[in-house]
Amino acid sequence: MREAGVLCHITSLPSGKLGPDAFTFIDLIAEAGMTVWQVLPITPPDEHQSPYASTSAFAGWVKLCDPSFEEDPDHDLVRDWLSINAHWAWDWGLYDVLKEVHQEKPWFEWPEPLRDRHPDAIDEAMQMYMPRIRGRIMNQVRFQRDWMILRHYAAQKGVKLFGDLPIFVAKDSVDVWVRPHLFHHDVVAGVPPDYFSEDGQRWGTMLYNWEAHREDDWTWWRMRMSRICGLFDLVRIDHFRGFDSAWAIPVEESTAKNGRWMEGPGDELLQAISDVSGDTLIVAEDLGIIPENVIELRKRHNLPGMSVLHFGFDDENDDNPHRPENIPRDCIVYTGTHDNDTTMGWWEKAPSERKLRVIESGLAGENACTTLIRLAMESQSPLAIVPLQDILQLDSDARMNTPGKSTGNWAWRFDWPELINGNWNAFKR
Repeated sequence: MREAGVLCHITSLPSGKLGPDAFTFIDLIAEAGMTVWQVLPITPPDEHQSPYASTSAFAGWVKLCDPSFEEDPDHDLVRDWLSINAHWAWDWGLYDVLKEVHQEKPWFEWPEPLRDRHPDAIDEAMQMYMPRIRGRIMNQVRFQRDWMILRHYAAQKGVKLFGDLPIFVAKDSVDVWVRPHLFHHDVVAGVPPDYFSEDGQRWGTMLYNWEAHREDDWTWWRMRMSRICGLFDLVRIDHFRGFDSAWAIPVEESTAKNGRWMEGPGDELLQAISDVSGDTLIVAEDLGIIPENVIELRKRHNLPGMSVLHFGFDDENDDNPHRPENIPRDCIVYTGTHDNDTTMGWWEKAPSERKLRVIESGLAGENACTTLIRLAMESQSPLAIVPLQDILQLDSDARMNTPGKSTGNWAWRFDWPELINGNWNAFKR
């Protein structure tokens, strides 16, 4: 059965939070005949509000909590939650409190006993700040309660929640502070020059010491995947290529040009992930310059990949995998992603050759947005995802993220009149 869904982060709702706006959005998705709501990562973002460089691979971003439902979770709920999440929750609580105590400085700028986690210093801090740490725990339980209420409501409406897992974490994260041996500290992650940036992208996130993970039987990854698969029906692994090889940039380099490919864990880690993912569908983000062995890795584990129609009109090559007629049944199709310009912005900036290719694929009365949405729906992909900005036919002012740009991203929100009185109704299936 072919399905359709919408990409819209929680922060793009009018309130930017869970609660009434999220329930109303699910109602509209269901009424439109769609079955999937895809969001961006729901872990705490970095100082630039990027959810792809989180301070925790496990914690929920409590600023997303439903503001109309603030009563504390009951004792039994807290106890049950800790029985599953204690392996990361107490570390997160202490880390978050110490960040506040040290004026939000990164952990590697804290006093040495705390920076290097001397046992006596950690024990003393736990005792000193226990009331505040318990407050952090309570907020995490509240976040999960609010999220699971949303997920239950979505399931009742026939809507599946589609989450996003950043492959890497930030250096200033509780994960690196608590388990530094699992990461390399002389290089950072990114990608070489590509479609998005001629200098490449220097993300600055941490690369994994895969041998240390292997020696630990992939425990950290098993726990991480178990956590996110308990929150979503589908999960996209961002930068799937990193499981095969990752672009390692020396920390002293200011761009991503001078890096090298570092071999990844491949099948071993993917098998560990499949052991804990259960019924959750795992999607591999395999965009960019992807060697064939990465595609083979994805297919060996029966993971759907991604196709993006924006890339399908860049040339006239018959083998362009993003051309509508070339999109395979084992790929999810998008008009664009959070890293692309909106389709209307993409069209307005397009060279004449690209515009001609789009026009030739269009029908009478269509514009670029309606053409690409129709092509996505008509492709043989089992699932078509359309960013809300494309449904509303918004220009570049509504773009969510510009790769390589550290400011001015992640801020777009819609308002209800814009949605209800706009092009949403025309999108109904």
